[in-house]
Amino acid sequence: MSYLQDQEELIERWKREQLTLKEKLVTIDKVKWKLKLDDDDNDDNDERLTLIGGVDISFPKGDDVHACACLVIISYPGLEVVYEDFAMVHLTSPYVPEFLAFREVEFLVESIKRLQQRKPDMMPQVIMVDGNGILHPRGFGIASHLGVITDIPTIGVAKNLFHVDGIEKGEEHTKQISCLLQDKGNSFPLVGKSGTTWGMALRSSKKSTTTPVCKPIYVSVGHKVSLDTAVKLVDACCRYRIPEPTRQVRK
Repeated sequence: MSYLQDQEELIERWKREQLTLKEKLVTIDKVKWKLKLDDDDNDDNDERLTLIGGVDISFPKGDDVHACACLVIISYPGLEVVYEDFAMVHLTSPYVPEFLAFREVEFLVESIKRLQQRKPDMMPQVIMVDGNGILHPRGFGIASHLGVITDIPTIGVAKNLFHVDGIEKGEEHTKQISCLLQDKGNSFPLVGKSGTTWGMALRSSKKSTTTPVCKPIYVSVGHKVSLDTAVKLVDACCRYRIPEPTRQVRK
């Protein structure tokens, strides 16, 4: 069997696994958190949010096989690092666009398992993933994949726009950024040709600018979190363009 045939069979198997896992995906808030302690909208039954995780896989320059799997836990609302886990890993699965989870997610799961063993009291209530959630051709990116496997609420936070359902980084998108993202916290929905809202473009910092318009981040539902909550929480965690949970894993 040729390499091309092997690759095609692998991709088809991954597609089936994605669709099977997607059946367990939850895109609404399973827990209502107090995002602002002084918010009048808080209900007495709302859960206080205290610990947020951030995960990423970082590669040394010029090396696409060896990497560092990173997990950071920060306090909320203080946004201070309270736990770190960094492990060098060797990736054996090929990089295939749309299937990043099958290359990286096992190492992120291992980081979470180590946390459970070492510091179970530090388990995060939600995890921000440097990547996409449902902003994905099959509605199941790495943030959703990680959330379903671990059964922990997750949010996808991407630095670049994933072209899905006719959404692309063109003239119209640039115009939306220029008109709708004037101040920190401003956002607009990423609506595809199908009418589906895949995520939100968010201006996360007053300084997140590049000529001639600001440079947003792209927030999408991962698992067990609604889009509205995801955007509010990401914005609340931003001192700079990248929210602290995923910014700290890359430092």
